[in-house]
Amino acid sequence: MRHLLLLLIALCAGPAPALAVEFDKTQCVAGAKPGGGFDLTCKLAQAGLLEGKYLPAPMRISYLPGGIGALAYNAFATQRPAEAQTLVAFSSGSLLNIAQGKFGPHDEAGVRWVAGVAADYGVIVVAANSPFKTLNELMAAIKADPSKVVFGAGGTVGSQDWIKAAMTARAAGVHHRNMRLVAFEGGGEALRALQGNHVQVYTGDASETGTQLKDGAPVRVLAVMSEQRLPGPLAQVPTAREAGFDLVWPIIRGFYVGPKVSDADYKAWSDLFARMLATKDYERLRNERGLYAFAMTGAELEAYVKRSVDGYRKVAEEFGLKVAPR
Repeated sequence: MRHLLLLLIALCAGPAPALAVEFDKTQCVAGAKPGGGFDLTCKLAQAGLLEGKYLPAPMRISYLPGGIGALAYNAFATQRPAEAQTLVAFSSGSLLNIAQGKFGPHDEAGVRWVAGVAADYGVIVVAANSPFKTLNELMAAIKADPSKVVFGAGGTVGSQDWIKAAMTARAAGVHHRNMRLVAFEGGGEALRALQGNHVQVYTGDASETGTQLKDGAPVRVLAVMSEQRLPGPLAQVPTAREAGFDLVWPIIRGFYVGPKVSDADYKAWSDLFARMLATKDYERLRNERGLYAFAMTGAELEAYVKRSVDGYRKVAEEFGLKVAPR
């Protein structure tokens, strides 16, 4: 589109941070209800692009919930494939769903992957008034009677949160088919259910949980699913490995566009993000949202996505889940 072509020209013209272009109809689509990881990802891009003056007006955020991103993926792969000014948020959970064929007939080649903008990690969370003060106490309770410990997850069987719950149950010595789990449409709903004591544990993401904690949510993080302790608001939370459980689940967050967005427009977005991701201002905004360093754009990200989907196929097979044909 003309606006994005102008943007590309401006990007190539010089190092000035501000872009004086007519480019004011951008939007970011979150494929779940407000309050979860997709929403957080869109808001991060919105803040970074506005604060850095890359756009003359704030990026609008819209919501297209359904299947934890499946409805949005299908819409942009087929019905809205050429919307050059629209970004769609994705996470590693999206790639996991693609590996299982949960996004319909579309594989990872169904869209164009623009930018990976941040890393995140799984967390094991309970309500602030939960009797479980440590991961070891929770694991002992799951092992003693898995029917009394209900997991909450953003997504159904095979979703990213479900996989994290299944890994947790397995680490406690319980087969994943024997765990109790309630599925919600996104992490925001699952966290609210946890706070209402409708579920006993939530295997969510560090970023959205850290944001909820900053806002005063009555929850307690028992462990992070990272190789080392995380900096920032969860710095005092031990890793699952410190408690003796080999539970590691990294996540990336980023954006894609439809498959018929032109090469020039795709490159304009990729170049814009590459430029923004390299700044200290963006690093600050990312850190404020409890997210961690990850920066990858264009062809490099496309290759990373393909490798990741192949890896998730193996994880799905491990838990006896249906896997999309290669």
